[in-house]
Amino acid sequence: MAERFTRAITAAPADIDELGHVNNAVWVRWIQDVATAHWHAVAAPGHHDAYVWLIVRHEIDYLRALKSGETVIAATWVADAPRGAKFDRLMEFSGADGRVHVRARTTWAILDRTTGRPLRVPSAVIAPFLA
Repeated sequence: MAERFTRAITAAPADIDELGHVNNAVWVRWIQDVATAHWHAVAAPGHHDAYVWLIVRHEIDYLRALKSGETVIAATWVADAPRGAKFDRLMEFSGADGRVHVRARTTWAILDRTTGRPLRVPSAVIAPFLA
């Protein structure tokens, strides 16, 4: 399995909805933020300039509520080789007790930053994520 990238996130009052827990839209934002942080932490600097990623599909299981002030550890990894211009990124948000609050599979597509067109994921781009 590929190495997991992790980041701690604490729910702020602005993240909370009328039901008293983190809003679903906030979880989607966190998924994007953690994936982007992983890209910037692992990808070669030249790749940041050459490529941009976009989300084409989200599959999210909301398992447990998270309240203001509570912290989760977000873990993300790429489990499988890309398919053409796309690959799936897996993510879990776990509480201090180790129980998963949210689990997601998000499909990302790579674009050439200059042309805006999709391209087959270059092996040099995906290699650090599958190591």
